[in-house]
Amino acid sequence: MRELAEILSSPHFCNSKRYPALLQYIVENTLAGKSEFLKERTLGVEVFDRQPTYDTNADTVVRYTAGEVRKRLLLYYSERGHDSGIRISLSAGSYIPEFFQGHQELDEADSDVDLQGGSLPDAEGVAHDGLASHEHGSAAPSASGEIVHAAPAAAGERSRSRRPLALALIAILLIVLAAGAWWRYHAVSSQNAVSVFWAPVLQNQRTVMICTGSVVFDQKKYSGVVTANKDIEYPFLSLQTAFATAQISGMLERAGAAIQLASAASTPLTELREHSVTLVGGYNNLWTIRLLQPLRYHFGPDTDPTIVDSMQPQSRWRRDQSLPYSSADDYAIVARYRDATTDGWVVALAGLGRNGTEAAAQFVSSPHYMQLLRDQAGSGFSNRNIEAVLKVSVIDGKTGAPSILAVHTW
Repeated sequence: MRELAEILSSPHFCNSKRYPALLQYIVENTLAGKSEFLKERTLGVEVFDRQPTYDTNADTVVRYTAGEVRKRLLLYYSERGHDSGIRISLSAGSYIPEFFQGHQELDEADSDVDLQGGSLPDAEGVAHDGLASHEHGSAAPSASGEIVHAAPAAAGERSRSRRPLALALIAILLIVLAAGAWWRYHAVSSQNAVSVFWAPVLQNQRTVMICTGSVVFDQKKYSGVVTANKDIEYPFLSLQTAFATAQISGMLERAGAAIQLASAASTPLTELREHSVTLVGGYNNLWTIRLLQPLRYHFGPDTDPTIVDSMQPQSRWRRDQSLPYSSADDYAIVARYRDATTDGWVVALAGLGRNGTEAAAQFVSSPHYMQLLRDQAGSGFSNRNIEAVLKVSVIDGKTGAPSILAVHTW
């Protein structure tokens, strides 16, 4: 859109990153028929790289930036005058832009705004900058979602002359809306998939124990380490396990949970029964091996590190030990289930090796990957027990993208 490009190249926007990013995103998505998804949290995630569970009350980046965009649009058009064929406006309390046609004049309310100081949105995201004035010509969405322009009485002839163009634009928008219906449904679902997965874990108990595995070095092992037991005074965490623990604990804290970190080697069953539990690590975590044992997908003996399918014993997943450890693809189990031993919800993020564990943590934090799991799990994703086996690419010791190999729900 040429008008948008000119605005973004103007001095009011070209020297900033946030303001043009927000304006471009909301304009392009509105024209693509996705305006109903322009909500504060979505914008925070998609435009400003916030986590899906971030606190919008504490982090007001979207509301503040929208207020600045409103002010800068007013400045831009007040300086440009009536030269613009289409004028873009962002009303207070909304993240959906409106498009005025022809030489429609600025509302009188616009001139009352302090263009030097601007106005900031309040706690509810409503900026008191007086953009809307139905007495002097404004744009508002009708019940059907169409944009209806009410022109001043003195400009009646101009309004009628512009009506065919307005109807054509509305027709195009309706076509785009119909074509994008399927995409919009899946976009909303993907944003919710992470929170839906974790909801049972957080529902009854707001404290979540993250129980991590630990190791000591052993050059005789293919992985270079061996599981630490309770007799080891100074065990170690791999960088990948530490990253997975930090990622999950940060995400759960932003969701309002209190986090209790514990080492699997020194944590008794009585402590596991007091909280919802997230197990991080596979063969380096004794509780992961024990609690996953009754499930369909679990780990084989440590003499042969393997993910086993108890319903199809011929299906086994193991790293290719003919390759260096840093180049062999890894495999992982992601599980969320009600455990009979602890009598509570357990989430297991467990790789055959450390790369698999890191990928499992990334998987359950990603709206994209969680929506893929939700699609395969089908109905009951929100409260049924679920297990998945992942394959993880490993290149030069770095963890690549995971893919889903198998899913089981019960």
